[in-house]
Amino acid sequence: MKNTTVKIAPSLLAADYKNLEKEITKVNNGGADMLHLDVMDGMFVKNISFGAPLIKSVREVCDIFFDVHLMICDPIRYIDSFVDAGADGITIHYESTSEVEATLDKIRSCEKKAGLSIKPGTPVSVITPYLNKIDMLLIMSVEPGFGGQKYISATNEKIKEAKALIDNCGRNIEIEVDGGINPDTIIEASSAGADIFVAGTAIFNAYDAAEYMNTLRVNAQKARDNV
Repeated sequence: MKNTTVKIAPSLLAADYKNLEKEITKVNNGGADMLHLDVMDGMFVKNISFGAPLIKSVREVCDIFFDVHLMICDPIRYIDSFVDAGADGITIHYESTSEVEATLDKIRSCEKKAGLSIKPGTPVSVITPYLNKIDMLLIMSVEPGFGGQKYISATNEKIKEAKALIDNCGRNIEIEVDGGINPDTIIEASSAGADIFVAGTAIFNAYDAAEYMNTLRVNAQKARDNV
């Protein structure tokens, strides 16, 4: 089933942590479709960000969809914590656990959207056994762990490959792209078949976040309509 709209997901990783409520309100009121929350443990990736307590605290300031991206080892241990914190969707990395199926089942049992993510070096084919268990596929367009990186152009072919697999399975699975998204690269990714676009630094550092997100959305939608 073809998705007909695009979604913009600002990444909280790039926000001003001194003013989180203000930053979240800015993007929420500015038209964001969801808030992307990158959780890092310093082991799966070489960075540490924040965890369930912070997510729980910011959950109180808005009702936007919380798109929680777990870049942590053995994520099944913490699914309940992030559900309790207010996650609406939880994405795990294929590379982070030997219990991919069990972890996805755990997320679904909590009645949350289940996502699976792959790093730039991981082939798209690994998702095939899990297509009946995921609502979203997150394709990393940079190496995970740090913001502000450039978009890896080879991601476009991976998006096309994933789109073909998803169309063939007949399920409505959204494709999300994270890393290096700007008004130009979003055209490439949308044309290839992506549905959700994560951007952090570019949105939170923009003079007018609402205008910037609108530019992203317009560019992505035009690219999609022209396919």
